Amino acid sequence: MDLEKISQNVAELARQAGAFIREEGATFNKDKVEQKGFNDLVSYVDKGAEELIVQGLSKILPHAGFITEEGTKADSGKELTWIVDPLDGTTNFVHGIPVYAVSIALANRNEILVGVVYEINLDQCFVAYKGSVSTCNGKPIGVSKSVHLANSLVATGFPYDDGGKTDKYLDLLKFFLQNSHGLRRLGSAAVDLCYVACGRVEGYLEYNLQSYDVAAGTLIVQQAGGKVTDLKGGNDFIFGRQILASNGKVHKELLDAVQEHFAF
Repeated sequence: MDLEKISQNVAELARQAGAFIREEGATFNKDKVEQKGFNDLVSYVDKGAEELIVQGLSKILPHAGFITEEGTKADSGKELTWIVDPLDGTTNFVHGIPVYAVSIALANRNEILVGVVYEINLDQCFVAYKGSVSTCNGKPIGVSKSVHLANSLVATGFPYDDGGKTDKYLDLLKFFLQNSHGLRRLGSAAVDLCYVACGRVEGYLEYNLQSYDVAAGTLIVQQAGGKVTDLKGGNDFIFGRQILASNGKVHKELLDAVQEHFAF
C-alpha cells in the first residue's frame, strides 16, 4: 500500500467533512440534538459527516472494514479497518465552542497505519503515516522539548461514565495543578493528542475513551517523537479505553503521578 497517497486522500476527505460541519454549524439548531447517554450528545451533523466520510473511505480502500462512532457502517472483522470519529467534540460544537475535529485512522489489526485529524475552526490538518514525520498543513511538527513536569502544560478530559473514579481522578488533577504549568480541558481527545504532537502541551491523559477518539491522534504523537501508553505504562491504549500521551521526556513523571494518585 502507498500509505503516503492514502494519507493525502484521507486528509482531503477530512477537510470535506470539516467543510460540511462548518457550514452546518453556522445555522445549527440545538433542538435537534439527541442524547446517546447522559451528557453524551449526537446530532444530525455528526451523522451526516460520518456518512460522507464512510462513502469516501470506501472508495479509497473498498476492502477495508469500519469502526465508526455513529454506526453508519460497522465491519471490524477485517484485517484493515477504518476507525472514524466524524465530529470529536460534539458537546463543544453544540454549544458553539470552537474546539472540535474530524478524526480518521487506518488500522492493521491493532497497528495504526494512517492518522488524520482535521481541527475545523483553526483549519489545521494533522497527518501521519507509518514511516513518516507528522505534519500540520503539510509542515513537519514535533513534540515539546520540556524535560520536567514543572515546566509542562497537561491536557485532560472527563468521561461521561466515570465508574466511581471521580474522587481519585480529582486528586490526580490536583497534583498536576500544583506541580505543572496547569491543566487544560479542551473537550476533544483528538485535538488534545495533536497538541501534544505539535508541542502545545507536554502531556495528555484520560480514561473511558473509545478507539475512534484516539486512534488517529496516537500515531500523530508517535510520529512526532512523542510517547503513548495506557495509564499503567502498557500498550493497550487504542482499545483499552485509557491513554497517556506525552513528549516522552516527562512521561515517567506523568506515569508516576498516575500510579501514586489514581492507581487505575
